[in-house]
Amino acid sequence: MAAFLTKSRILARPNESADGRLLFAMDATMSRQPTWDMAVTLQAGMFTAIPKDAALQVQLLYFRGLGECRASKWVIDAEALARLMGKIACQGGNTQIGKVFSHARSEHQKRRINAMVYVGDAIEENVDALAAQAGELGLLGLPLFLFQEGHDRNVEAAFREFARLTKGAYARFDSSAPQHLAELLKAVAAFASGGQKNLRLQSSAAARGLLAQIEKK
Repeated sequence: MAAFLTKSRILARPNESADGRLLFAMDATMSRQPTWDMAVTLQAGMFTAIPKDAALQVQLLYFRGLGECRASKWVIDAEALARLMGKIACQGGNTQIGKVFSHARSEHQKRRINAMVYVGDAIEENVDALAAQAGELGLLGLPLFLFQEGHDRNVEAAFREFARLTKGAYARFDSSAPQHLAELLKAVAAFASGGQKNLRLQSSAAARGLLAQIEKK
């Protein structure tokens, strides 16, 4: 898997530096397999949500098992991202959100990331420590969009706080209603490719909900 991720590279283009960049992070522990499989199908919509004159680079980041946390190279099309995701099977283990935040900071300092999506259903780490990391990302100008599966109130409270600290947004979705997650991913892709202006072009209720949160901050 490591070799496969290393070989996945973006295609060079003259205006590459102007592309929007989206970090797509997912919990890939065992309970997440149904949602992971759903996301493999839905991720293509992220690329269709951006204007024709824009481009979007996406990096996949996931954690699973006993301390495994990996990131792909940046890719620019749905097929490349689907190939990456299709090679990954979820494995049992604890959450590693701290590693996700650390990676996001490192990548953002190399070159600006316009937005980060995190999809998960649990937190098994110290929430205060994660909040401190989120606050650092907020100071660096990296908004987090946290999408929760399930109804754990403690997870919701933490995700909402991470979103607040980074001037991002929070949403809950149900894996039995994939269209809502699809709309959320499209909305963030639009935001990553052109900020609030592009997000306003999205007509879905999910996009309006995210925009309303961002505008309040």
